[in-house]
Amino acid sequence: MGEAMTQIAAIILAAGKGTRMKSDLHKVLHPIAGRPMLMHLLGSFAELKPAKQIVVAGDRREQLEAALAGSDVQTVVQDPQLGTAHAALMAKQALAGFDGLVLICFGDCPFLCAATVRRLCDALSGDAKVAVLGFRPEDTAAYGRIIADADGSVTKMIEHKDATEAEREVNLCNSGVIVAHSDNMWRLLEAVGNENAAGEYYLPDVTTHAIKEGARVVVVETDADEVAGVNSRAELAEMEAKWQKRRRKTAMDDGATLIAPETVWFAADTSIGRDVLIEPNVFFGPGVTVADKVNIRANCHIEGAIIGEDCEVGPFARLRPGTVLKEKAKIGNFVEVKKSRLGKGAKANHLSYIGDADVGAGANIGAGTITCNYDGYFKYQTVIGEGAFIGSNSALIAPVKIGRDAIVAAGSAVSRDVADGELRMVRAEQLVKPGWADRFHDAMRKKKEGK
Repeated sequence: MGEAMTQIAAIILAAGKGTRMKSDLHKVLHPIAGRPMLMHLLGSFAELKPAKQIVVAGDRREQLEAALAGSDVQTVVQDPQLGTAHAALMAKQALAGFDGLVLICFGDCPFLCAATVRRLCDALSGDAKVAVLGFRPEDTAAYGRIIADADGSVTKMIEHKDATEAEREVNLCNSGVIVAHSDNMWRLLEAVGNENAAGEYYLPDVTTHAIKEGARVVVVETDADEVAGVNSRAELAEMEAKWQKRRRKTAMDDGATLIAPETVWFAADTSIGRDVLIEPNVFFGPGVTVADKVNIRANCHIEGAIIGEDCEVGPFARLRPGTVLKEKAKIGNFVEVKKSRLGKGAKANHLSYIGDADVGAGANIGAGTITCNYDGYFKYQTVIGEGAFIGSNSALIAPVKIGRDAIVAAGSAVSRDVADGELRMVRAEQLVKPGWADRFHDAMRKKKEGK
């Protein structure tokens, strides 16, 4: 943006009821790739370093206020809800004294990007007073049309229902995103009337009024996917699918191998290194970082985990938040790890639960081992030293420490610390009764036969 456009304020409209979502959750807080739609939008705007960001709330505003708590984004309320132009005007007081460009957009259009906003702002560098964002969808039936000259000057904006047959042939549609300088925006918003069937104040009338004044209005075009809105669960799923498709391509372009890309699901903040192999049916929740040369085998669920270089995970593994795997650690099939650190080369190859634990380098945790970390009220830690060997089907009852190079015999329930280099075997004495099983089976067969 030019020097005259260094100051920008964003007004994000999110006052609608979102009834088509059929949800108790505010529409703009529904997640795509694990991140609420509104946060996608605000994340993009962060590149612009806006002077102010105002979210206009209405229905379920307390949810928006909670989601934005601690941020520099301000919430204002539209009550009653009298249309989109009226909603934008609710931000006027919050922007009192602001001198710069005002952007108005919608909270349920999560993928509007900073680069497009910059182009929209740059379009005002000449004699234009208002810039609108247009797009060309495959199906134009639901959208208002933008009639513009070859140089992008808008001569008319009209809703589909009011358009002539010739105007309906135009496929340049209105996204609803608009930018004007604060000197013009508030004046134009206040001039919008409500002479329509619904008695509401509509945002597109800002441009209509500007054109009537003789002001130049310009249109900037973008891709239809960037300004697609979400009004239903089906549209939410469509947006998720489009986002995932782009993210999978990015992962592969950056050097990861996805054997069946369409079956891998990323979160918005997933970080994937080079030469990573991801097998089919892998789901990444928020907060995952994967270093180089990691193999993630099929059917894994990973969330809030840091996976070091040369690690192997799965198949059928679950890594929960707080998991840290150091270089060359291995988590095998049907192993669940939660809030635990596995040191370099440590292994839990199958059928184990490791929770609230610190596992030293080179330790080996046998099949069926669990860390008993919860007593019904509090969580406790298990520490397993470097090179320790935990035999199969062992229960480590926290808080407990297993020393360096110690061995816990299979089937042990360990409730006291094990010293370095020690063998700990916790088993009941075996009782042997020769021939008892044969006599039992013989008696049961006779009983069944009625003898």
